[in-house]
Amino acid sequence: MAVQRTLVLLKPDAVQRGLAGTILARFEAKGLKLVGLKLRQFDKSVFEAHYEPHKSKPFYPGLVKYMTSAPVAAIALEGVDAIEVVRGMMGATNSRKAAPGTIRGDFGMSFSNNLVHGSDSPESAQRELGLFFGEKGELLDWTPVATPWIYNVAEELS
Repeated sequence: MAVQRTLVLLKPDAVQRGLAGTILARFEAKGLKLVGLKLRQFDKSVFEAHYEPHKSKPFYPGLVKYMTSAPVAAIALEGVDAIEVVRGMMGATNSRKAAPGTIRGDFGMSFSNNLVHGSDSPESAQRELGLFFGEKGELLDWTPVATPWIYNVAEELS
């Protein structure tokens, strides 16, 4: 078990549909700790860098255009195995095939407009968090009073 930080992006469709609070509430209710939050229409250069690994793929230009078309909520979350937990909560990339109970399964119908992005590895999380929360002090270190009610601190956080 490892305490990890991960990036979640609430994509333009999530923000436009008024689902940002609902989706964030799911992560918080699960027990993930909010350590960074921004809502803005990010510059094209941010998404070009973010999706750099996909630059050679045919969907890249459309994806960058989509992500810059409206505000996006960038969220930094922390928790034990946070990357795996977040990705499980998101569901399959194609929202029509995502399991009920997942974010995409409950709120999505599209493959492309699929509401949410989550880092897929510790390396990606570190790179992506640097893109969206690169300034000193943008990510917080704090301990919620509920921590001992979320984890068995002696076993899971020692």
